[in-house]
Amino acid sequence: MRRDLPYALSGLVLGGFLLGNAALAPDAAPVRAIDVALVLVMAAALAACRRHPVVALIAVTAAMLALHVRVHPGASAGFPVLGAVYVAAWRGHRSAAALASLVFLGGFLARDIAVAPAGRPGQLIVERTALLLGWFVAANVAGLVARQRRAYLEQVEQRAIEAERTREEMALRRAGEERLRIARDLHDSLTHSISVIKVQAGIAVHLARKRGEEPSAALLAIQEASSAAMRELRATLDVLRAPSAVDRVGLGRVGELAER
Repeated sequence: MRRDLPYALSGLVLGGFLLGNAALAPDAAPVRAIDVALVLVMAAALAACRRHPVVALIAVTAAMLALHVRVHPGASAGFPVLGAVYVAAWRGHRSAAALASLVFLGGFLARDIAVAPAGRPGQLIVERTALLLGWFVAANVAGLVARQRRAYLEQVEQRAIEAERTREEMALRRAGEERLRIARDLHDSLTHSISVIKVQAGIAVHLARKRGEEPSAALLAIQEASSAAMRELRATLDVLRAPSAVDRVGLGRVGELAER
């Protein structure tokens, strides 16, 4: 609703300007209640121009042509139509904007020719029509330029978002590759070393018991620690190979590790 407020205010300002110009113009007809109603229709249509550009363009063009035929306020009757044409072209309705421009210019010129005194040179009519033609061409071109600029900015923003997403995907891929490399290194070196320690400690315990001796506490601790290290290392390798899994079991065993 707030976005429509500038359009509504513009319609009210233009309506007041039209009524004032019609009251002060020497060749304008008296303003009546139906003319005020036409101005209000124009203002209401401009208020809805952002959401419904084509409907608003039709309503504004018809109201201003009717006002021009009845009151003849001069070139100021084309100002609301110019605004509606610009918005329609900006929103992508180029054909509707061009057609409304031609209809209004044709109706404006036809009314001026119809009420022109006999034998009066049409220089004023030609100049006024040429002025309006230039304004309408400028409004159509400005709307197209504004639309192209908006499309360009959206494209640049989309490219920036795509580039950011690509950088994030690349960072995640590199992190995954690094985890796999670490997992391979641990598996190739550390796992082998711990396996050797575990096997040697197990053999030493077995030989001691075979001789009828009780294995030393240090040897049993080495055997137990090597077995626990193998379990922890396997769990760590699983986490590195599957980064989506989160292993927090080790945090709860800090006390046990410190006791060892």
